[in-house]
Amino acid sequence: MASKQKPSNNDDLNEALRLEQRVLAMVEALAHELNPRRKVNATVHSSLQRDLGFDSLGLSELLLRTEKEFKLRLPDDLFSRLETPLDLVNEIAKSGPAASGLITQRTDLLPSSTVEDIPQAETTLSGVLDWHVRHNPDRPHILLSDGYSETETITYAELSHAAGRLAAAMRSWGLEPGEFVGIMLPTGREFFEIFFGTLLAGAIPVPMYPPVRLSQLEEHLRRQAGILRNSQAALLIIPEEGKALSTLLGGQIETLRGVSTVRDLRESGDNFVSLPCQTDELAMLQYTSGSTGDPKGVMLTHANLLANIRAMGDAIDATSNDIFVSWLPLYHDLGLIGAWFGSLYYAVPVVVMSPLRFIVRPESWLWAIHRNSATLTAAPNFAFEFCVKKIDDSAIEGLDLSSLRMVANGAEPVSADTIRRFTERFEPYGFRPEAMTPVYGLAENAVGLAFSKVGAKPIIDTVSREALPQFEMAVPARADEAHPMSFVSSGVPLPGNEIRIVDALGREVAERQQGRLEFKGPSSTRGYYRNPQKSGTLFHDGWLDSSDLAYVAEGNIFITGRVKDIIIKGGRNIYPEEIEEAVGNIANIRKGCVAAFATADAGTGSERLVVLAETRATDPEARLKMEHEVGLTVVDILGMPADEIILASPHTVPKTSSGKIRRSTTRELYEKGKLGQPGRALWLQVIRLGFMSGMPRLRRLVRTIGDSAYAGWWWLVLIVLAAITWVAVLLLPQRSWRWAFVRSTARLMLRLTNIPLSVSGSQRLALNTGVLAANHSSYFDAVVLAAVLPGEPTFIAKQELSGQYVAGPFLRRLGAQFVERAVAQAGLNEVEAYKDLVRSGQKLVVFPEATFFRMPGLLQFRLGAFAIACGTETLVLPIAISGTRSILRGGQWFPRHGAVKVEVLAPVVPSGHDFTSAIKLRDEVRAGILAHCDEPDMAQTEVVFASGGDE
Repeated sequence: MASKQKPSNNDDLNEALRLEQRVLAMVEALAHELNPRRKVNATVHSSLQRDLGFDSLGLSELLLRTEKEFKLRLPDDLFSRLETPLDLVNEIAKSGPAASGLITQRTDLLPSSTVEDIPQAETTLSGVLDWHVRHNPDRPHILLSDGYSETETITYAELSHAAGRLAAAMRSWGLEPGEFVGIMLPTGREFFEIFFGTLLAGAIPVPMYPPVRLSQLEEHLRRQAGILRNSQAALLIIPEEGKALSTLLGGQIETLRGVSTVRDLRESGDNFVSLPCQTDELAMLQYTSGSTGDPKGVMLTHANLLANIRAMGDAIDATSNDIFVSWLPLYHDLGLIGAWFGSLYYAVPVVVMSPLRFIVRPESWLWAIHRNSATLTAAPNFAFEFCVKKIDDSAIEGLDLSSLRMVANGAEPVSADTIRRFTERFEPYGFRPEAMTPVYGLAENAVGLAFSKVGAKPIIDTVSREALPQFEMAVPARADEAHPMSFVSSGVPLPGNEIRIVDALGREVAERQQGRLEFKGPSSTRGYYRNPQKSGTLFHDGWLDSSDLAYVAEGNIFITGRVKDIIIKGGRNIYPEEIEEAVGNIANIRKGCVAAFATADAGTGSERLVVLAETRATDPEARLKMEHEVGLTVVDILGMPADEIILASPHTVPKTSSGKIRRSTTRELYEKGKLGQPGRALWLQVIRLGFMSGMPRLRRLVRTIGDSAYAGWWWLVLIVLAAITWVAVLLLPQRSWRWAFVRSTARLMLRLTNIPLSVSGSQRLALNTGVLAANHSSYFDAVVLAAVLPGEPTFIAKQELSGQYVAGPFLRRLGAQFVERAVAQAGLNEVEAYKDLVRSGQKLVVFPEATFFRMPGLLQFRLGAFAIACGTETLVLPIAISGTRSILRGGQWFPRHGAVKVEVLAPVVPSGHDFTSAIKLRDEVRAGILAHCDEPDMAQTEVVFASGGDE
């Protein structure tokens, strides 16, 4: 019998049996939906995870369906206790209808004051906490939520005091500075206290994935042993319920000297003065890969973390008036660094709830935003899809999301369809489309690398489905194209960070060409801890390899896929190799003939994990047993089941000629429904395989040869024409003749190198304007302007060029004027001299940015040219140039073919003669150019002329 108590009569017995049958029917139906290929034969004692393949989202759906089917409310903690259908039967039997329990009125725990200053001078995380203790000791920092309401607050002073006591306890226990402490705790007060306690003790915290179910703590500890071993952890902090297993890992991890709980440490702690640490010392290890294989612990220093926090804060204009709501796990960089550390730094109150609470009741996230009038939140893409699919209208009656100004969508591929569905569903509840902010980041850069513009709607690029895979070009789709591909922009690099897209030879590619995304900046890791082999593959010529594919269009970054076969499920990285190796060891599974791959799951907005394994077995019972063993193996490795397991006949898994698994081809066959179809004749397969594998290589080879040939021709044309022009300019007696010759050779250069030039608004060049202001993105800008501008323009060039043997005489003969960019007084004197030139009728051509970088973006304009225009009461003619950066980037000498567009905009009239008028004029001209130059706004980028730019 399934019920816990003996039935009192036949009616009770029949009712209990009917309940079991209803639950089993519901469980089997959902299991079949989750994996249609899997045969389901559930009993009340079947393991929902191991036997039936339920993952966390599947369990959440089961609980939601149970509540609807039986019209009752189950306790939220059932999610962490639910093992079998019998557990659900017993809970239904004792549960009854209940109110939602959600508190919808506004909370009164938030601070009412504003913090005007930030810890800009602090160089460590512990220094940031100490700064706030000195300046804002009683300010609520963390508000802990149980999903229904905010139950308690933690102030900066309380966090510091509790962390200090734990630090003292760990030092008394024997923890030495520089040792590592594994933290395997769920979201809660204890995690926050022990993390900073570890830092104050001079040790290095290692956040670890906590067990979802305490009944599985033992196997979870065994799965995490690889991380503990790699980090050489001296101490492991576990939940109170795991104390009985505290000796389990002692013999497995040589360096592990103790396993403890926060409560035990707290009882032995005393007041403690923190040990000083340096900004370049490790602040934490962030593990990004599986624990059973080859763990990769990203080394992040205090400097890395603070640089990333400040860059993200600048990008979103964070202030203490913001309020952040987060259910993100604290072992994940987005939850730990993005949500908590960012809020800590900017004095932003952060409302924290358990990830399990969100999974069980996704509406609790939205109600926490409502109650606290939150302005900021973040989640992986699947969470937004989850809210669309799993929340009933009745659960959000009266919900108000209008306070949100920035909702970060990142940590996994961002779906344009998910953004559209979430916006349409929640716009009636006050959600503004421009609040959705796609972002991109990775642990190797702390967390954030690129952000979309806050307050602007997401940019979605629709491209040809044929051109991208075949030619690696993101060609805009035609209006009548049946099935185009859509990619969501991740925005532009955070201030201080750089991104480039490179080809197979490491050369930066042209606009809209797909390549590998590489990055560098002050947040970038120095490598993986105790893993020199993986660290060696991370770095390329000073840049870090993201393993992601991307392209750039109009300065925006679009992520298109991954170089490696990493599977991202629910924001968590899964590496297929460890799954394939373990499944290959199962009896009757062909070793080396297993493929684990990801496929998009439109239903969840995340990815599905599919395991394909070859076997010669044909007996149905034997195959069912094997499928069950594969499922158990995956759960043992990952702590979650595969979404689908496929047992196939030999030679189903595609391989390269050297025997490597071709996972992308396997995924393609799976998605087209062609796995296991009868094969063609062997000779035809050989020809087809050779053609399919050879064509991409051939296309890349042809493109590489073509690019190199073009670059060689480009330089040959430039050198020959430059030499002729240099001689002619020095010999021709009149300036007008010199400029006519330069104009002709510049146009000839464009024709010979096949660079299309389109000019709009050229009639405005004849207007009586004294200053022409153009954006600056490449050395090639000067050639383009020389081809376009009529008459005898006066270019303003940097002083360094005047002393050069070739450039100096050439520019002087053309009438160029030289300016010292870095010396303020010299600039003031030159402004007065240039006013006289304008009054004499000359047209000054200036690049107000005064420099350029290899990264796309319009920099801040310097004021000199606009002060000249105001002082002489002359019009300023804005000129927007686009396309030159892709042809020849700063710091690179390998030109690419491209097209150039020049737009001569309407002239801008100065409003006065004073300093304020010059600023207004500058801003108006810059705004016009920004709207037409096809590049993002990079006004916040700091320019240091001693070493910063290329011009």
